[in-house]
Amino acid sequence: MAPERDLFANFERMRREMDELFGDVLQRPGIAPRKRGGFSPAVDVYYADGPPRAVVTAELPGIDADRLSLEIQGRELVLSGHRRANEAEGRVYQQVEIEHGPFRRVVQLGAEVRAEEAKAIYEDGLLRVELPLIEPEKRRRSVPIEVPRAGARGRRGGSS
Repeated sequence: MAPERDLFANFERMRREMDELFGDVLQRPGIAPRKRGGFSPAVDVYYADGPPRAVVTAELPGIDADRLSLEIQGRELVLSGHRRANEAEGRVYQQVEIEHGPFRRVVQLGAEVRAEEAKAIYEDGLLRVELPLIEPEKRRRSVPIEVPRAGARGRRGGSS
């Protein structure tokens, strides 16, 4: 009976490797298909006052902090990383739904931020990134109003 179990375990390992390469081509009924190329974590984005900032929270359970990367490019926050598959000898999976593999998520921000002042905290599977906003300059400028003279209407340049 042990050889049959080894054969089944080998088949399952081979199926997982094939899924990694080609997607879930060997899909079995009752098992949700996996997306190709990793996954995309869920994110929340909101804006807060005191001080004005954008706050991005990403759901990343089961990922080591050293496998995460953050980058700010203009008005985009780029989250990337990798979740390792839980594989161990002697396991025979009936169902595999927890997504793993590489991910890259680009979060569009609705305002300019101070990238050099961004802070990130990763706790209990949630990554929270706070990005201080660049406050728009409040400059006033008077705009002179021109009134063409009656004789200058038809001429261009208006110099006399």
